[in-house]
Amino acid sequence: MELRPPTAIKFGTDGWRAVIAEDYTFDNVRACAASVAQYLKKHGLADRGLVVGYDTRFASEDFAAAVAEVVAAAGIRVMLSTTHCPTPVVSYSIIDRKAGGGVVITASHNPWRWNGFKYKPDYGGSASPEIVDEIEAPLPSLVGRKIPALEIEQAKRDGMVELFDARTPYLAGLGRLVDLDRIRAAGLRVAYDAMYGTGAGYFAPLLEGGTTKLTELHGFRNPAFPGIHAPEPIARNLQELSSALAGGGYDVGIATDGDADRVGIADERGTFINQLQVFALLAYYLLEARGERGPIVKSVTTTRMVQRLGELYGVPVHETKVGFKFLGPKMMETGALIGGEESGGYGFRGHVPERDGILAGLYFLDFMARTGKRPSELLAELYAKVGAHYYDRLDVALRPEDRDAVWQRAGRARPDAIAGIKVTGIDTTDGFRFLLDGKGWLLLRFSGTEPLVRIYTEVVDDESLVPKVLAAGREMIGV
Repeated sequence: MELRPPTAIKFGTDGWRAVIAEDYTFDNVRACAASVAQYLKKHGLADRGLVVGYDTRFASEDFAAAVAEVVAAAGIRVMLSTTHCPTPVVSYSIIDRKAGGGVVITASHNPWRWNGFKYKPDYGGSASPEIVDEIEAPLPSLVGRKIPALEIEQAKRDGMVELFDARTPYLAGLGRLVDLDRIRAAGLRVAYDAMYGTGAGYFAPLLEGGTTKLTELHGFRNPAFPGIHAPEPIARNLQELSSALAGGGYDVGIATDGDADRVGIADERGTFINQLQVFALLAYYLLEARGERGPIVKSVTTTRMVQRLGELYGVPVHETKVGFKFLGPKMMETGALIGGEESGGYGFRGHVPERDGILAGLYFLDFMARTGKRPSELLAELYAKVGAHYYDRLDVALRPEDRDAVWQRAGRARPDAIAGIKVTGIDTTDGFRFLLDGKGWLLLRFSGTEPLVRIYTEVVDDESLVPKVLAAGREMIGV
């Protein structure tokens, strides 16, 4: 029998992810932990300790313990969450506890068979490409080696591993960013889908005590994520939430993904408000309802509605590659008011430079409480400002051997028109984005976290163009 070669651990748009028991093994997680320990020592961060948290996936708490054992054996104190918690809670804890960095055991929105390893630097956001390169560099020499580890119970007795409550300080921090009393008194009827993930139990204490009422769906742990393809808050995975809203009795639906750093919103009729619309609505809320000003940072895959808002409110808009490892540093560099990406991840000034689905959901509720309007009315108001924009995305699974050929076809493509619309430019910031003569754009790129090619489009005014543009993109690359 031929043996598998050692795993090549590569970090994507936010951490390393792999299939559990295939490449995602305790040995490989320990190798990642050893590299993080080396990084902390090299940069003089070891004395500040490492925060470790984990999600609700299969054995995540055991993988987190393995990280703690390795880092403790390296002489670095570990602050280990007492229970599963959202990724933004870990990021917040890094700042709150002045730690040298943090690790989250999570595969975010991936299907149930996956798990992952995210490293968060001392600034409490996604690791920049430079930091990722440093953590990846030693891995080939660490994978397959016996990594020293201090057994978890012994590490606790020795004071090298401390269990801590990550939740309470984070909830208090959110209360300083948004007027919870106004939301509680607004009489909103909120349906929240935790998607069996780490967001379960977070909205209830924030909203209780007034006339606003919360109903929580899938607020318990089930690593198989039954009934949904994956814990990603997009329309196809939120049928139960949409059905509850369509039945009447609710004003808004909110969902967060597996590690609660992304948000999905459905309106009072159960209609999903897509991620690009939500980003524009949150930017509009901050600029109009709160009267704040500051730069907006966006990835190439998200909406051009924010460019229009930037023009209307006199704020600059910066564009980056996909992933908060690009967005977060740009937000810090520019003092951005908000940053967002097409996946439903949004970060905010005054908080950590990190996606936070719980804070995004609270801000959306505050928008409703301030205006007295339902989600469909807020979207209509936004469209009156910037024009109607329509979006969709196709995810096409690829065999590894097909990847290069698909990308070569994309690189050679120079169409004069797509779906009958003149192509006025091609942008290669991240993938291939074709600009469609004032009517929108089509983008082709590989996923940074899964073996997929993604085909995206956003068009203006005419929703019927969306499937035509996507079909043209698919034909272009032969998938």
